[in-house]
Amino acid sequence: MQPLPRPKVRDQVSDHIKQYIIERNLVPGDRLPSETQLAEAFGISRLGVREATKALEFLGVVKSKTGVGLTVGRLDMERLTKHLGFHAGLLDADPQQLIDSRVVIETGVLPHVARRMAEDPSIETHLRALAEKFGTARSLKESLAIDIKFHHALMDASGLQPIVAFGDLLEIFFARFREAIGKVKDRNVGLENHRRLVDLLAAGRVEEAITESRRQIEENKERP
Repeated sequence: MQPLPRPKVRDQVSDHIKQYIIERNLVPGDRLPSETQLAEAFGISRLGVREATKALEFLGVVKSKTGVGLTVGRLDMERLTKHLGFHAGLLDADPQQLIDSRVVIETGVLPHVARRMAEDPSIETHLRALAEKFGTARSLKESLAIDIKFHHALMDASGLQPIVAFGDLLEIFFARFREAIGKVKDRNVGLENHRRLVDLLAAGRVEEAITESRRQIEENKERP
């Protein structure tokens, strides 16, 4: 590790700590160099290191405990998700961009979902149970909550951990998509759509499931 220039020291130290974790394949609980060791390595004060570690600790990337020192933490997805809602890319995105993004993400996981569903029947059972809840939704708020939960479960079912983590970040993204569309789906339509998607996946008809998922998402193009 080389001494860092003064400008944006906190951000540079944060980046170097994250790179240190990645390069050494460290996992939650693994020890990190002490603040003193990091300060000496970067050629800055402990205060500069402390500012960086506090920022990373806020997001859960690192943990600091008296008597233990710095260790690798577990990213706080809930906290990160709340902050993601202020990201300009979400605030400025028009409905069409949101629709296209959902198509890319959600249709992309379906081959993996179908494969894992064939191996583990509990996945189909869980998705069907969520789909059936659309029939009992009594308000827009309740319907949206079920919809978000279903699509999170769909990404979870893919078994692709990076996508699962990204899915946690997308809760605000999906909520904003629905706000942008601004039209309530009939609960019976939501029920039939989600039933049909699960049926296709359970039957291993992946291409048809992809077409159906794309249709369900892109039908919002016709909405104001």
